[in-house]
Amino acid sequence: MAKIKTAFYSLKNIVAVAGIVVIYLLTSYLLMGFRNDQLVLAGIFFIGYFSSALGRKFILAFSIFIVYWIIFDYMKAFPNYLYNEVHLLQLYKADKILFGSMQNGTILTTNEYWLAHTNTWLDILCGLFYLCWMPVPLAFATWLFFKDKTIFLQFAFTFLVVNFIGFIIYYAYPAAPPWYFQKYGSAFFANTLGSSAGLQRFDAYFKVDIFNTIYSRSSNVFAAMPSLHAAYPLIVLNYGIQKRMGWVNILFAIVTIGIWFAAVYTGHHYVLDVLAGIACALTGIFIFQKGLMKSVIFNKFLQFYLSKI
Repeated sequence: MAKIKTAFYSLKNIVAVAGIVVIYLLTSYLLMGFRNDQLVLAGIFFIGYFSSALGRKFILAFSIFIVYWIIFDYMKAFPNYLYNEVHLLQLYKADKILFGSMQNGTILTTNEYWLAHTNTWLDILCGLFYLCWMPVPLAFATWLFFKDKTIFLQFAFTFLVVNFIGFIIYYAYPAAPPWYFQKYGSAFFANTLGSSAGLQRFDAYFKVDIFNTIYSRSSNVFAAMPSLHAAYPLIVLNYGIQKRMGWVNILFAIVTIGIWFAAVYTGHHYVLDVLAGIACALTGIFIFQKGLMKSVIFNKFLQFYLSKI
């Protein structure tokens, strides 16, 4: 027992994990400066790794999501508007043509229509749906970790693939969200801060600062196309169906459709952004299941990973 404990806290392990943490913090500092949330993430990883055998397996399993978060966070250091022209009007005009509605002699985009027809219960409902965008995938992943580690890894890597597809499109096609056009029109302001847009009404009703805090830390304002908010719950639903979760899948479906509607209602995405997010999810699922899962090398890697968690 003593030998096992000694191996668990071996100098090699401590140096390796401490090295990873130091490299992460130093890289983050050089790219973006010091932030408290970097220390929190580093602390969670270090403490989780050495807390217990289960804690180590859990933190290693969820390192896939940590990698996603770090890459997403580092986008702040490499804003997409530095690499390609930001599209400010194209999606706005396309929404008018494809999904616009006539109001008092004027064609409105879907977002403009809902901005003119807000009500409190929709504000609350959409806020609640939007609060699910990451907690639901993470809660589902946690359940899978304890119930079926093989499907957990498939879900986690599909999630990562979908995000990589989304990130590539962000840089290939920088695009402003509806709230940006409503606020600034077609003028381009590179250092625009994120906005909670229609979700401000949820914060105001409950006298909280949830969404304002979240969006003030946004990695990039000009990353509206595709909507990864629309993609995440669809990945959950796909693997929920695969696990035959019965009535739980009905809840997943409601949350999925609710987030799609909320993305448009709150002015964070055009309908085309949501459709693109759905396409990203379906493409990522296809690439993983029909491509990576058929790769001998990747399957060997999955088996190795599985042996560690």
